[in-house]
Amino acid sequence: MDQPSNLSRPIIEALYTEALVLADDVRAVFALGTKEPVTGENATVRLALSTEGLKTTTRMMHLLAWLLNQRAFFSGELTDNQVRNHGALPQDRPADPEQLKLLEPETCALIEETERLHRRISRLDQAWRQGLEAASPVQAFQERIGREWGLG
Repeated sequence: MDQPSNLSRPIIEALYTEALVLADDVRAVFALGTKEPVTGENATVRLALSTEGLKTTTRMMHLLAWLLNQRAFFSGELTDNQVRNHGALPQDRPADPEQLKLLEPETCALIEETERLHRRISRLDQAWRQGLEAASPVQAFQERIGREWGLG
């Protein structure tokens, strides 16, 4: 099957580089949350940091896994069928606005940046999957039968 034209190796490589840099920033920010709480530190702020940190790091791992699958596909290590069946980008769990109010603006900006990257890659994943469905020989045959029989 031909590769859909909306993804290319340079696009995937650029996104992968961007995601690696962002993942490093996420690690640096949220690794600080694992230290012992400062005396008098607000427990709700620590809970918000922990919860949003988990969502954000999970989001980045999903993005990196998707990008690694795409890189493997372009390198010939995975087939389009393998990527189609096992390489979908999971749906995002956006940050909780109430918890974001408790976090520093820089942390909120970092979380938003990861959400933006997820939305961008999600659009690519959806377009790629739609291209695969449109290129399906079975679907083309079904559409032809529908036209022949006046069903479509």
